[in-house]
Amino acid sequence: MTLKKIGILGSGEVAQSLGEGFLKHGFQVTLGTRDAKKLADFKREHAAVHVGSFEDAAKFGELIVLAVKGTAAEALVKSVAQALSGKTVLDTTNPIADAPPVNGVLKCFTTLDESLMERLQRLAPAANFVKAFNTVGNTLMVNPVLPGGKPSMFIAGNSEKAKKEAKEILDLFGWETVDMGAIEGSRAIEPLCVLWCIPGFLRNEWSHAFKLVKA
Repeated sequence: MTLKKIGILGSGEVAQSLGEGFLKHGFQVTLGTRDAKKLADFKREHAAVHVGSFEDAAKFGELIVLAVKGTAAEALVKSVAQALSGKTVLDTTNPIADAPPVNGVLKCFTTLDESLMERLQRLAPAANFVKAFNTVGNTLMVNPVLPGGKPSMFIAGNSEKAKKEAKEILDLFGWETVDMGAIEGSRAIEPLCVLWCIPGFLRNEWSHAFKLVKA
């Protein structure tokens, strides 16, 4: 596959894990953040990475990764929408509310009739959003080694070209891609994050992923 320039919007664990993965596979990476100090340690450990503003990363990337808290995603996408035009945006976000889990179950600020990614797509209509990397913890996002072979990553989005790009990344990162169709499919994919987290909150079990078993 062509090694495109990657712009990652975010500075947390997901952004850093995916950033490290892209660097490992030979991509040029710029991480965008509001506070470069959050990435000082990461920069020291990965000399090849570039750190800049959200706008810097959005302009740099030929392919974009959105890796911020769901509660911050809409404002961020609105602020860089022009720079996202025509680009594939891998959307790792989940609509998790700022509320504690109840019996291990997190609360979402969306309904099952509207996903967060649909909101983001409306804010940046010229971008090509693909839901991906939102149903597993950051430690397993890149080349996970689990019993039973490759785990499944569910994707959705309106652009077939963008989903093809997403699949190429997922192939490289050791995942089986399961295409759940157009953007409405993200209404079903996003809540899988809530399901994935339940064993963690109840039993401190975080080393698992989903797999779709076919007949």
